[in-house]
Amino acid sequence: MSKSAMLDRYWFLTAPEVRFLEAAAERLIPTDEHGPGGRDAGVAVYIDRQLASIWGVHGRNYRSGPWPEGTPEQGFQSPLVPQEIYRIGIGEINDYCVRTYDRPFDQLAADRQDEVLTALEKGKIDLPSLSAKLFFDLLLRNTDEGYFADPIYGGNRDKVGWKLLGFPGLPSAAYRGHLDKSEPYRAEPVSMLDVQRNEAQLDAEGFVKHVMIKTSGGK
Repeated sequence: MSKSAMLDRYWFLTAPEVRFLEAAAERLIPTDEHGPGGRDAGVAVYIDRQLASIWGVHGRNYRSGPWPEGTPEQGFQSPLVPQEIYRIGIGEINDYCVRTYDRPFDQLAADRQDEVLTALEKGKIDLPSLSAKLFFDLLLRNTDEGYFADPIYGGNRDKVGWKLLGFPGLPSAAYRGHLDKSEPYRAEPVSMLDVQRNEAQLDAEGFVKHVMIKTSGGK
């Protein structure tokens, strides 16, 4: 578990589940010369917060079946809720890794972890209780969300995802006037968490005030 994640309090995930998700998120979005990967961006924290919310039990979804195999256009098709998919899926994937490689997923070498994730994506691992592809698709979607969502939801720590894209976050009055221009809008990104913590200034209309990033040319 990364040092930064140790500072977070998890609401649903157990320690082995956090270790699995940190390792998986780091392989799906690896740390490279462009910035931190999924582990240090707090993807596991984001997933934990979502699982602890009403979404984790699909509290607003129809839950009475039937449950035939659906098409991609039909959306989510499973009697299991996200909490169950993660808890059961991580446990069964770790069991598979221990049987096959003598250690759980988070203790495998990076290339071996890639092999397992690829096999899950292609449905080539038979999990006893759920579809491997169902698990992988949910994991990939939530990893992307955790890396790029507003930090108020637990992920995108230090706004690393937004900085990678050059996304300014919450709009300012100046940003609204810039949308029709062709040149980049370079500003330090501002999140809802910044506003909540009073770390961002607001103008009289309630829009955030962006701090512009100076380029090498001084503009």
